[in-house]
Amino acid sequence: MPANPAMQKAALLAVEPDVHGLISKKTAQLDGVAVTEVTFGVGAKWSSDLKEYAGTDLCELPHVALVTGGTLAVSMVDGSYEEFSAGDVMMLPPGHDAWSVGDTACTFIEFSVGNDYYAA
Repeated sequence: MPANPAMQKAALLAVEPDVHGLISKKTAQLDGVAVTEVTFGVGAKWSSDLKEYAGTDLCELPHVALVTGGTLAVSMVDGSYEEFSAGDVMMLPPGHDAWSVGDTACTFIEFSVGNDYYAA
């Protein structure tokens, strides 16, 4: 699908958050791409806060994001582990769990095309 050649603008500050436990997200939809600000509050963990909602044991969606605050720990189904902190760009394949590290919320901006597990 070709990109829309027109300039586009959306305001994340105007979006009401979608909250699941200690994890919240705000999505601004542009033509062909969604830009989502995700916040993992202190103590948030995907497998605790979103597993039941998603209906899968691990997050089965890929993510490409820029971490803007705090630290996010990620473990993959194969046992690999990484921490991503403010300023890091992350690409996560399907089959992962993630949680905030320490006493600061982790925020990141995700860029995606297509479905995500928050979709109604």
